[in-house]
Amino acid sequence: MLLSQPIDDFRLAYDRHGDPAGSPVLLLHGWPGDRTDHAAVAERLAGTGFDVVVPDLRGFGQSDKHDRDPAECYGAPAQARSVAGLLDELGVSAAVVGGYDIGGRVGSQLAVDRPDLVRALVVTPPAPGVGRRVLDEHPIREFWYQSFHQLELARDLIDGDVSRARAYLKHFWSRWSGPDYTVDDERLDHLAAAYGAPGAFVASIGWYRAGSGMVARALAETEPDPADRIAVPTTFLWPEHDPLFPRAWSDRLDAFFADVTVVPVDGVGHFVPVEAPGVFADTIATVAA
Repeated sequence: MLLSQPIDDFRLAYDRHGDPAGSPVLLLHGWPGDRTDHAAVAERLAGTGFDVVVPDLRGFGQSDKHDRDPAECYGAPAQARSVAGLLDELGVSAAVVGGYDIGGRVGSQLAVDRPDLVRALVVTPPAPGVGRRVLDEHPIREFWYQSFHQLELARDLIDGDVSRARAYLKHFWSRWSGPDYTVDDERLDHLAAAYGAPGAFVASIGWYRAGSGMVARALAETEPDPADRIAVPTTFLWPEHDPLFPRAWSDRLDAFFADVTVVPVDGVGHFVPVEAPGVFADTIATVAA
């Protein structure tokens, strides 16, 4: 584990795998996970000569977790600043950025703010273009946790308690994954220790408290001018069994991305890099070729 130089007083913990002279890849995790979500993806890519950088985002894993205003320090622009600072520090540019969940959003923000750092995106949902469909009966039942994360009750019930953090995270890893995947005790214990440390759970939900969660963004989004769409080539790996993001929600991606492809990933749920690391790695390798 390595530590970046601070950006806004936040240092990122990261791993670097493979050949530093190889084609660069940046892998970004989601909630409720950390950089180890990409372990199998990084191993595959590093083994074929890529330069693979895998950080914990602000507030996650072993990265800094400051009790600061979420809107300033934990939303997509702030997360992208830290990631950009890390890549600048390492002398990396024109990377293929692979991200799932929050990581996909941060990667997209990085492509907007620093297109010089992003050669292509390989991401999973969430995606823009959902609009008020997020309030339909089924989605709103699934997104209850984003409202819960706005409450101080979330801190009172979970923060600093490893056993409660483990029970809470197990719910999502079980409900959001595909039918052929079962999260193992070792992985849950690792994540519970990371999220259950004092201040860690609250830092991890800073993303939602910053207004970067799916519901808030979907209700606030407006279509950009066509000239302002994200220009880098983007591939969405869209899983079959993610209860949060039905494939029908991919219908407006062209309004937000100038060059976008949707690749269905059958048989898996929300955690594509964990459930189907070969698919994730092979797609990145194909895009980078």
